[in-house]
Amino acid sequence: MIKAFLFDLDGTLIDSEPLWCKAMQRYVQSRGMVMTEEYSRAMVLGKAWCDIAAQMRRDYPDLGDDGAKIERESLRHYEALRGIQDIRIPSSIRLLEKLAALGPVAIVSGSTRQQIAEAIDMMGIGGHVRFFIGSEDYSSGKPDPTCFLMAARKLAVQPSDCLVFEDSSAGVRAALAAGMRCVALRRAGHAGQDLSGAHEVLSDLADFRLAAHQGL
Repeated sequence: MIKAFLFDLDGTLIDSEPLWCKAMQRYVQSRGMVMTEEYSRAMVLGKAWCDIAAQMRRDYPDLGDDGAKIERESLRHYEALRGIQDIRIPSSIRLLEKLAALGPVAIVSGSTRQQIAEAIDMMGIGGHVRFFIGSEDYSSGKPDPTCFLMAARKLAVQPSDCLVFEDSSAGVRAALAAGMRCVALRRAGHAGQDLSGAHEVLSDLADFRLAAHQGL
């Protein structure tokens, strides 16, 4: 039986990852270097912030910036882009609110805790989320299952009793490695991720039906 619901944030509840890709490109370009769209997507999609910063330091050593400065500079560009675009995914948010009436909900994300807290405020779902786990809370990002296993422990439920909502290959792999069921969101017009391992793939979480996953 499903007893708890774990939501990814970026790409699942908010459509932020395209903005992060553009922000990283602008950050690098502001320093006289080039980052392709293909590279930015491979680096950002489904990745924890700690892993993104490590890759930036490795692949762009001429920046000379530490992880904290990389975060500050990329966040500055991201916020400029976000200021002109509503990135909430309404149907995903409505599903989270609905499921919160049936069992505990947590957000498990590769974003920083501050970024998650701001997103929760923006979506107005603070009263529905039991807690959230961000990149500072674990050392290895998805597809490592640590973050999902940590959430199950905090909720005092077995991993097999958790249902995860994800949008990335890394997130799906992390959920499965944790022994959890996983529903993947593949929205129209978004770059393809290998979601074949998910128990169900939907183009809109409005189509989710809990009964299909209970008792399995």
